[in-house]
Amino acid sequence: MLKKVLFLLVPTLFYAQIPAYYSSIDFSQEGDYLKNQLTTLITNTHTTNLPYTATGVTDTWDALYQTDLNPNNTNNVLLIYGWNDTDADITNDYSRAQTSSCHTSSCSGLWVREHVYPRSLGTPNLGFEFAGADAHHLRSIDSDRNNSRSNRKFEDGSGSIMSYITIAGNWYPGDEWRGDVARMIMYMYVRYPSQCLPNNVGVGSSSYSNYGDMPNVFLDWNAQDPVSQYEINRNNILNTIQGNRNPFIDNPYLATIIWNGPQATDTWGVLAADDYTLSNNLIYPTITKDYIYINNTENKTYNYTIYNTLGQLITTNTTTNTIDLSGNSKGIYFITLQSENKTKSYKVILN
Repeated sequence: MLKKVLFLLVPTLFYAQIPAYYSSIDFSQEGDYLKNQLTTLITNTHTTNLPYTATGVTDTWDALYQTDLNPNNTNNVLLIYGWNDTDADITNDYSRAQTSSCHTSSCSGLWVREHVYPRSLGTPNLGFEFAGADAHHLRSIDSDRNNSRSNRKFEDGSGSIMSYITIAGNWYPGDEWRGDVARMIMYMYVRYPSQCLPNNVGVGSSSYSNYGDMPNVFLDWNAQDPVSQYEINRNNILNTIQGNRNPFIDNPYLATIIWNGPQATDTWGVLAADDYTLSNNLIYPTITKDYIYINNTENKTYNYTIYNTLGQLITTNTTTNTIDLSGNSKGIYFITLQSENKTKSYKVILN
């Protein structure tokens, strides 16, 4: 396929910097601290809410006519979940003429707009305004394939260029599109944190993330399927149309910092460095009856906060080497340490 034309790997010196758009973000933070900062940023910079369909002003159709163009043939749009332009089956087409969009009820052989985050799975329904008209998750799609996907949740597949309905009745987007899907779902959750919950649209365990709020499948797809030039083009164009950006297209590693899971590419070449985080092995043991100790050979002072699995604050304190969990109920706790502008969260079990 043509879509996965990756941006060139130039020497780190040329892009080992954080873009100015993110100048307000403290990247020494992680987890929900970083996620909440990004929510503020992409909400405040979302200065234009597009109408879904309108006359005389830029609407989501106008946006897709620009954003979804095939980088190798700008007369065509790329069709999400599609993979083949050469066989007799038009429902699996990979691309189609930009002018073949459908604005009536009889759309076979034409393309329509896909809500990657289905409107009906929002809490509440996304409708056709705001979240329902956010072009960051709208994609050109063959009309019949749009009907096949319907509002099915995403589920991992066996690895195939084809998109298909899984045995469980869910949807695998195909290898070509799984990373795109993951980064759009992440964007929608960060932009609309109470309305667009990832667990509403993704099937499987959410064990990677501390609070279980991001299904593993999206974190896996984000790491497995790198950002394409097509995604970069869309993000840049939507920045000019809506005002905001999808941070996970700009740097997939942001998902790793927020939700853990497999390490995605650090596009900027700086966030994975030790300058931005504390060591994974700083505390021990992670299963205890009372105390947690810090590998504090430099005798630093650490600020720490402890939360339970409900996100309730248990305590905030400072220490050089010991955290006292005694007196708390058995269960899972999340400890966030901070020292010298570096932060990291750790999951521990009190038994």
